Amino acid sequence: MNPADLATRYRAYIACLNQQDWPSLGQFVDDQVHYNGQLIGLAGYQAMLEQNFADIPDLAFTVEQLLSEPPWVASRLTFVCTPIKLFMGLAVNGRTVTFSENVFYGFRDGRIEQVWSVIDTAAIQAQL
Repeated sequence: MNPADLATRYRAYIACLNQQDWPSLGQFVDDQVHYNGQLIGLAGYQAMLEQNFADIPDLAFTVEQLLSEPPWVASRLTFVCTPIKLFMGLAVNGRTVTFSENVFYGFRDGRIEQVWSVIDTAAIQAQL
């Protein structure tokens, strides 16, 4: 897959997340996906995302920066959202916060096999 095609595929994955189109998630995520070095599989990955949306009903993934160098995608995602209770161990409790996530995705055969994620919790903490 060339860089442009991989970037397009990644943006389709983000659209899938924003639409909460869980039946289509397997088109983008490998059955044996690893998250921050731990094998969680597609079911675990979907459960994590579903919990994120339950905890943050207005969650929306916005791609701020995107670099594609197959088989890798590096993305800076921006969020403006209102977690309803604790989030990342912080008592947000219904306040709107803005933060970013820096993520590296490793693709294999057009699907995400590895995810390395760092969320800017310091930005959230500074807003509380």
